[in-house]
Amino acid sequence: MILLGQYALIAALGVSVYGFGAAILGARRSQPGLVASARNAVYVTGALVTTATASLLWLLVNDRFEVRYVAQNSRIEQPLPYKISALWGGMAGSLLLWAVVLAGFMVVTAWINRDRHPELMPWVHAVCLITTAFFVALQLLAANPFETLPFTPVDGQGMNPLLQNPAMAIHPPTLYLGYVGFTIPFAFAIAALVTGKLDTSWLTAIRRWTIVAWFFLSIGITLGAQWAYVELGWGGYWGWDPVENASFMPWLIATAYLHSVIIEEKKGMLRVWNMLMIIGTFALCIFGTFLTRSGIVSSVHAFTTSTMGPLFAGFLAITLATSLGLVAWRLPELRSKNRLESVLSRESSFLFNNLVLVVACFAVLWGTMFPVFSEAINGVKITVGPPFFNRVNIPIFLALLALTGIGPLIAWRRASWPSLRRAFIWPGVTFVLAFAACVVLGLGGPYTWMSLSLSAFVVATVVQEFWRGARGRAASSGESLGLALVNLTRRNKRRYGGYVIHVGIVLMAIGITGSGVFQREAEATLRPGETVDIGGYRMQFEKLDIFAARGVDVVSASLVAFDGDRARFRMVPQRHFHPRQDNPTTEVAIWSGLQHDLYVVLAGWNNDGSNVATFKMYINPLVKWIWIGGFVLLLGTVICLIPDRVLADSGIANY
Repeated sequence: MILLGQYALIAALGVSVYGFGAAILGARRSQPGLVASARNAVYVTGALVTTATASLLWLLVNDRFEVRYVAQNSRIEQPLPYKISALWGGMAGSLLLWAVVLAGFMVVTAWINRDRHPELMPWVHAVCLITTAFFVALQLLAANPFETLPFTPVDGQGMNPLLQNPAMAIHPPTLYLGYVGFTIPFAFAIAALVTGKLDTSWLTAIRRWTIVAWFFLSIGITLGAQWAYVELGWGGYWGWDPVENASFMPWLIATAYLHSVIIEEKKGMLRVWNMLMIIGTFALCIFGTFLTRSGIVSSVHAFTTSTMGPLFAGFLAITLATSLGLVAWRLPELRSKNRLESVLSRESSFLFNNLVLVVACFAVLWGTMFPVFSEAINGVKITVGPPFFNRVNIPIFLALLALTGIGPLIAWRRASWPSLRRAFIWPGVTFVLAFAACVVLGLGGPYTWMSLSLSAFVVATVVQEFWRGARGRAASSGESLGLALVNLTRRNKRRYGGYVIHVGIVLMAIGITGSGVFQREAEATLRPGETVDIGGYRMQFEKLDIFAARGVDVVSASLVAFDGDRARFRMVPQRHFHPRQDNPTTEVAIWSGLQHDLYVVLAGWNNDGSNVATFKMYINPLVKWIWIGGFVLLLGTVICLIPDRVLADSGIANY
C-alpha cells in the first residue's frame, strides 16, 4: 500500500501536467482529439489521487507505523473514527484531502459538461489540472504522506487530542469542500476571460457550484466555532484567530458575489466586479491554506512550521498575476453599458451590501496580517487581538445587518417615495419598538440596542415579504394561504431561500450579541460540599475522581446545580491526559438551554488528597441560537439549491 500510494501520486502529477498541456494545445489549435485526451486525463488523475487517498486510509486503519505520517497521527488504541479522521489531522494528509476533493469536483464537472460549453471546458480542465498538480507536487516535494521511518515503532504518537472531537472530525472535510469547491467557479471565470465568452453562460454554469461551495464553507465555519466552544475550554466560540479568519474572509467575498451576480444576471451590470469577486474568493481560499501551513502566524488551528510557505506564496502570486492580467485584457468587453438609475433602488442596496462585505474582509485581513507586517518593518511582532477586531467590525456588521433588511424592501431600477413608505412602515415600526424596548430594559449599550433592533427589523422584512407574496398568490389562484406560501417558495426558491438564509443570519447575530454582551463568569476553589453561586444557580462540588479509561488518564469533578433547594442537574467537567502528549485536554461540562448555557471548566486541583478543585464557570446567554441560526442558514441554502422548474428554460432564476 505504501508503494501503491506513492506511485499513484507520482503518476497523478505526470497525468495532470500532461492534461494541462493537452487542454491548452487542444483549445488553441482547435483539435478535438487533444481536448478529449485532456478530459480523459481529468478522469485518470481523479482515479489516481483517490487511489493514493485510499492507500493512506488503509495504512492508518491498519496501524502501519513504519509510515511516518501514521506514526505521528495515530496509535493502536485510537478509536476507529479518529483513525479515519487522522487522514486530515496532519499536514501531509490535509494536502492529500485537498487534492482528492478537487479531483472529485473536477471529475464531476468534466462529466456533467462533457457535451456542454465546448469552448470553455478545455480551459476549465486546464485550470483544475494545474491546481491539482500543484497540490500533488507539494506532497511529493515537501510533505509526503507515504514517507517511511528507518524503524517501525511499537505504537504511534496519536492524533492531537484536541482534534479528537466529533465536530473536528467533520469540520475539516466540510471546510475543504468549501475551499476547494470555489476552484470550479474560478476555472470557469478564467475560461470565460481567455475565450472571450463573457455572456451569462459561464455564470449559469457556476451558479450551483458557487452556492454548494458557500454552503460547505458555512458548515465548516460553524462546526469550527462549535469545536472551539466545547473543546478549548475558554467559554467562547470565536477568538478572531488567524486560521478562523482565513476561512471567514473567502466566505465574506463569496457572499458578496452571490448578491452582486444577481444584478449582472438581471441588468447586465457589475461584470468586472463579479469577475474580481470570483478571483478574490479563490485567491483567499489559497491564502487561507497558505496561512495554515506556512508558520507565519501563530494559531491553535495551524500546522507546524514547514518549508512550503514560499511554494504557496509563489502559486498565489502567479494565480493573481494571471487572473488580473486577463481581467485587464478583457476590460473593454467586460464594461457594462447599463448604469445605476437611482440610489434608491435594489441595485444600489446590493452594491452597498457588497462594499460593506469587502470592507469587512479587508479589516479582517489587515488585523490578521498586521503582526507579520509589523515584524517585517520594525522587527517586532505586534499582536492584534479580539478587541481590535470587535471595535472595527461591529459597526461594519451592524451596517450589513441593516442592508439585509433594507434590500428586499426597495424596488428594482428606481423606488418611489410612496412605495418606500408602504414597504418600510411595518418593519420600521418593529425596529422602533424593539429599540425602545432595549433602552427601557437596559439591555447593554448602543451597539446591543442596534443589533437586537436591526435583527427584529430584518425578521419583520422577511415575514412581510412572505406574507405579501403568499397573500397575492392566494388571491390570484384561489389557494389557501398555507398552500400559496408553499407554492410561492417552490416557484422562486432562490429568492425565498435567500430570505430563510437571512433569518438564519439574524438568529446567529442574536446569539452572538447575547453571549458576547451578557456573559457572566465566576471562578471558585472548592472543597467537597462547598458551593458557589452563578446566574441563579448554586453549584455544589461533590467529589473529585481520578481513573483510567480507554488508555487515557482522567481527572473528573462532579457538581450538582441547585435552583433554590431543588437539585436540577449534575455536571462533570474533566481533564484528560493522553499518552505521549505533553498537555491535558479540557473536557467542558455544558448544560444548554434556549435562554443560556451553563459552562463549567475544571481549571485545577490539588494532588495532596484533599480533593480541592478550582472551577471556571460561565453563563453564556442565547448562545444556542448561534447553532440554531446556522441550521436555518443551511436550510435556506438547501432551498436555493433545489432546481426551479418554472425558470429552467431561461436558466436564470428570478430574485
